[in-house]
Amino acid sequence: MERSLAGSNVGGWRQDGVVNGIVETLEEVRSSLLGVVGFDDPAGWSDDELLAVTAAVEAVGRVVDAARVACAGEVGERSRVELGGERLSTRRGCRTVAELLERVTLVSGAEARRRSALGAATRSRYGLTGEAMEARFPGVAAALASGELGADAAGVIVRELDGTRRVADPVALRGAEQELVAAAVGSGDAAGDDASGDAAPVRCTADELRVQAQVWAVFLDQDGPEPDDERAMRRRGFRFGRARDGLIPVTGELLPEVAAGLGRLFDAHLAPRSGGGFMTAEERADLERSGEERTADQQRHDVVAAIIATAARSGEHPTIGGAAPTVLVSVRAADLKEGHGVAHADGVEIPVSLRAARQLMCTGGMQQVTFDGAGRIIGLGSPERCFTPHQRRAITLRDGGCLIPGCRVPASWCEIHHVIPDADGGPTHTDNGVLLCWFHHRTIETSGWGIRMIRGAPQVRPPAWLDPGGGWRSVTRSPTRLADRVERRPAAVA
Repeated sequence: MERSLAGSNVGGWRQDGVVNGIVETLEEVRSSLLGVVGFDDPAGWSDDELLAVTAAVEAVGRVVDAARVACAGEVGERSRVELGGERLSTRRGCRTVAELLERVTLVSGAEARRRSALGAATRSRYGLTGEAMEARFPGVAAALASGELGADAAGVIVRELDGTRRVADPVALRGAEQELVAAAVGSGDAAGDDASGDAAPVRCTADELRVQAQVWAVFLDQDGPEPDDERAMRRRGFRFGRARDGLIPVTGELLPEVAAGLGRLFDAHLAPRSGGGFMTAEERADLERSGEERTADQQRHDVVAAIIATAARSGEHPTIGGAAPTVLVSVRAADLKEGHGVAHADGVEIPVSLRAARQLMCTGGMQQVTFDGAGRIIGLGSPERCFTPHQRRAITLRDGGCLIPGCRVPASWCEIHHVIPDADGGPTHTDNGVLLCWFHHRTIETSGWGIRMIRGAPQVRPPAWLDPGGGWRSVTRSPTRLADRVERRPAAVA
């Protein structure tokens, strides 16, 4: 006999030749639901009617969620890494279980991973000899399959308790699971004294359940510092969120020593001193003239941007296609010329601005690719690289760091900016390149700072709002000019 569809006999469904009938029945249910919930506009319902229908629809959703999770768990089981080329995901041309689920269900990657993880925790397991074993969380699995427990609440219980499995007493862990399930479905002692009376049991929301589950997790794992370190190692991570308002949110947990190292990098680049000591009068004047308006959070963001750019060009990281890790950005030539439109960076779901595209082109070069109306490549230009490592070393020696007065970002963290843009005929030559930090490079077109080259030496002019009467000033930090400044400085009186 073949195993159940989800490995847990959800709703009695079994793979015994009736799968086609199941699919047809579900399609009939879907059509019926459309006829039921689509007949009227909720705006015309009373408050009580609206809430009653909302609760009823959610109850149906819980049943559907149980089937979704069960199917996702089975997809994950058939896509185990140890199956190699026989993995279901591999045979369907997908790299991961989540990618396969995304394509089949059209949900987001985060939702696909959530379903897969919950399905793995609530599906029945089988031993090496084929004997059936209960799920890791049998109470959650049963309540989920019955439609009493929603996937959101089930996921909360699994996520909070799963991290304690290695150290928790199995009996206590099972008791915590039962208590949390009872609180979520409104049954047993957790439902309160009225559970057996006429009053409806009070069920916990998913957020309330999360608080209870976290308390149980602390109770179950009361070990000392060493287990804390092990738990931290398991929980460490860095995640990209879904695009929101033109930004990609990031979340995660850093190990203390990693956070300390990052914090010191921030301190080194954001502290009001240079070279490890107090600012000189000239440096303080430069800082005041720089008109720094970024918040501390924005400055930390820009430090991270510099860290990423520095690491990518360091040559100490794996290459991609034989080249350093480089962000690929596509933009229409007409949009770039007219200054209207957007560009698209490989690996992110939202477009980037033309200003960002210009900065990346200035830093990393460009290659013209021409398409016809049907999307066929009809022309492929030679890659035009920007400044070579030899040119960068020479410019670094001359500029010493970001060219903008008051900016203390070191040369190794800077990008090279074409003073005369490449699109306007500016050469890729040391006489046309200057060091700018990520932020000043990104904003050079809008900040008001002017940059020009006089016989290969850079000069800058502050924006009018910062220094109305300001003129051009030389800012090179080459050893020759630094030595010249030292020689001209008045000698100290003994």
